[in-house]
Amino acid sequence: MAKKKLNIAMIGYAFMGRAHSNGWRQAKHFMGPDVEPVLKVICGRTEDKVKAAAESLGWEEHATRWQDVIARDDIDIVDVSTPGDSHAEISIAAARAGKHVLCEKPLANSVAECHAMIDAVKKAGVVHMICHNYRRAPAVSLAKRLIDEGKLGRIFHYRGTYLQDWLVNPAVPRFWRLVKSEAGSGALGDILSHTLDLSHYLIGDVKEVCATMETFIKERTIPGTTQTGPVDVDDATMAMVRFGNGALGFLEGTRYANGRKNYNRFEINGSKGSIAFNLERMNELEVYEDNGPDSGWKNIMVTDPKHPYADKWWPAGHIIGYEHTFTHTFFDFLNAIAGGKAVIPNFEDGLKNQIVLEAIEKSANERSWVSIK
Repeated sequence: MAKKKLNIAMIGYAFMGRAHSNGWRQAKHFMGPDVEPVLKVICGRTEDKVKAAAESLGWEEHATRWQDVIARDDIDIVDVSTPGDSHAEISIAAARAGKHVLCEKPLANSVAECHAMIDAVKKAGVVHMICHNYRRAPAVSLAKRLIDEGKLGRIFHYRGTYLQDWLVNPAVPRFWRLVKSEAGSGALGDILSHTLDLSHYLIGDVKEVCATMETFIKERTIPGTTQTGPVDVDDATMAMVRFGNGALGFLEGTRYANGRKNYNRFEINGSKGSIAFNLERMNELEVYEDNGPDSGWKNIMVTDPKHPYADKWWPAGHIIGYEHTFTHTFFDFLNAIAGGKAVIPNFEDGLKNQIVLEAIEKSANERSWVSIK
């Protein structure tokens, strides 16, 4: 029996557009979801660029006005892969048009926008998801399983760092990620939001934060000109956090860690053991079990068919990569639609993250602890 087909419209075609396009394609070919995704139309503002993207990424059509795309009766899913300043407007319009919505992180540029987005998807009764894809690295999913099974005991610490270095060069121009009105924030929303989401997933709700933020290069060249403009987002953010279960945490996001390209790492310490993960070695999970004189750290290669998602890919030891986290995310999203069920992380998880992100910014500005309400 042929599977039901769901037509996808993706708004945006740059870095995330490439990653999402591959994810949708491979979800169909490798994961075998309960419905068949169809790459129907990709949308962007620049005609020649979005046309080229459609041809290279495997989309049937291209368009330059997202409003026209969302209004189409033949579109079932809207994938929002644009800068943060347009997430709310596009997602709300898509929900009102009855489309299921998958949105890149952070969910929006403010808590108020997040609330409006949640209201829209709930009223429409559509499936909604935020793309925190790192939850679906098999090693991270295994870490979640070990924690839920009580293998680590009582959790004491979560240390999450996301380090990159691509802004160290002062010649990098002042593009949209460096403009608060478009990006919402800098390293805070771009990468620290990932380690924050992982802490919510693995540990629980954050209840209190104390943070500091810094912008190291405060002026950069405006693209296409010789003039400079202010950089009004953070280059680096660090936060101490207290979780509701009593655990203590540290979150760091910086785009100035020279030599670090995409170093997304966490370590969790509990009364019975510890675990550690590094995205740059994403097929491995470090595990420490307290067994007296036989105690020690071990590396688990998370590629066995019994590991999360691994049975869809290659024989044990044949590693997968960054792009597969999107494939796993979209597979779960498609199956949620097929089953008429909710999926996590959804827009409510995005709201939870945004509340903490704003509290971190408030704490840094006020130089004080801020409670999460």
